Amino acid sequence: MKIQLIALVQKRIEQYIGKSREAVEGKLERKQNLLKQREAEIVRVKAAGQVLSRHDNKNETELDYHLHLQYFIKQRDTFFIEEETEERRATFQNGKVVSDYENERIYGQNQEERKIDVFSERIKYTYDRLKAVKYAERWWNDFNPAYPKFTDDCSSFISQCLHAGGIPMWGSSNRNRGWWMSGKNWSFSWTVANAFQQLLAGGKGVRTQQVRSAEQLNLGDIICIDFEGDGRFNHSLIVTAKDENGMPLVNAHTTNSRHRYWTYEDSSAYTPKIVYKFYKILDGS
Repeated sequence: MKIQLIALVQKRIEQYIGKSREAVEGKLERKQNLLKQREAEIVRVKAAGQVLSRHDNKNETELDYHLHLQYFIKQRDTFFIEEETEERRATFQNGKVVSDYENERIYGQNQEERKIDVFSERIKYTYDRLKAVKYAERWWNDFNPAYPKFTDDCSSFISQCLHAGGIPMWGSSNRNRGWWMSGKNWSFSWTVANAFQQLLAGGKGVRTQQVRSAEQLNLGDIICIDFEGDGRFNHSLIVTAKDENGMPLVNAHTTNSRHRYWTYEDSSAYTPKIVYKFYKILDGS
């Protein structure tokens, strides 16, 4: 099975650098088109696979595996590294691969919250955006044991980044109010993407300025995504770098990503109806 896993990883590398003749999934095609629009190209890919589980049934074997990809990207005269992970499932029949696909990650599946109280008072703090980015770089592909681990972890991860940047928690222990994490209890705004977006849109507690375009954001600022364009936000991103065009590169959890291009057109959750909200994080006053 180790040899088969190596073959799967090698095939994935060939697809990303355009050497595979086989048809590629829509996500990969969108990524390649997006790179062309940015005057960029993948010049090298490193990948590592890890078997998560194996299921044998007569002549068929299902293999769930984790794939960590590193893309070495050239954009005009600059090189940078983008990283992401994929959870995939491959099916073998008589030792031959008959399918290999990414397990779909459902963003925003935590829908437990009602409309939150965004809090009416301002809290004093100084936002250290470099500390927030440093935290996002340290934990982009891991879980800080100081916090609970969630399958749909994007907003908890971004909340942790903002807290590492000096924004204090408030509102415990009313889950519908404030922004906080305490042991095995937390506010909806800390963990739920839609409630987190409501918090940022309110501009209180976490003080924000909504801007019209992604290029207006700086390191440590936040992007919220509504993949379906139905008014319910599913995903949260933090800006951790800029590309040669001055456009944001982001880190995120759920599908763990580092220095990924902000539009998420290469996501399996992408739809043409996607809506973005851009928030600059301000100092509290």
